[in-house]
Amino acid sequence: MSGGNSGGFGRFGGLHVLADDDPRWPRNPVEQARAACAGGAQVVQLRAKHSGDAQALAWAREIRQLTRCAGLRFIVNDRFDWALLAEADGVHLGQTDLPPAALPAEARARLAIGRSSHDLAQARRACAEGADYVAFGPLFESTSKRVREARGLSRLREAARAVAGRPLIAIGGIGAEGAAQALRAGAAGVAVIAAVAGAANPAAATQRLLRALQQAQREAAA
Repeated sequence: MSGGNSGGFGRFGGLHVLADDDPRWPRNPVEQARAACAGGAQVVQLRAKHSGDAQALAWAREIRQLTRCAGLRFIVNDRFDWALLAEADGVHLGQTDLPPAALPAEARARLAIGRSSHDLAQARRACAEGADYVAFGPLFESTSKRVREARGLSRLREAARAVAGRPLIAIGGIGAEGAAQALRAGAAGVAVIAAVAGAANPAAATQRLLRALQQAQREAAA
């Protein structure tokens, strides 16, 4: 498994950049992933909600090569079959995706599993399902995830306690300031879409997010 660029955040902590195929972004997922690698992210996740299988798999294979060269972990959103074919490190499953127990044995053996959650019950259930990390959100109002109200920092703190022992990754409307707040509230890391995909300079945006996380980490250790 890849993942040399942990940056001291642990196996799935730190900055997760979601390389997203929404057509409103000026760059495709491979270009976003390249910027995330250059900016020092710990994890890149392919989120392909708008593309066909062939295109998404081609992107996944390109991103796998980029992340392998950079020493980053690579996760595929939703689709364990794409993850296996692209030799990804893991698959991220939403609440409407297959549950971890339904994945075939090969996928369970080869892939780490991330699981989305939106409340404490889902976060606890993700741990019981054997998820390697749990995403929680949306933390703030989000342009990418509009269907749910913001959970806020107090609920994030509760979720971090509920999944103690598993990395909790905050997602939803997070910029540099919010990334630092999330880490101070108990998250092991943050996941972003618009903060990088929509940035004029996505590599520089990645660097700003990472610096905010590193500063919050130093403050917590002081």
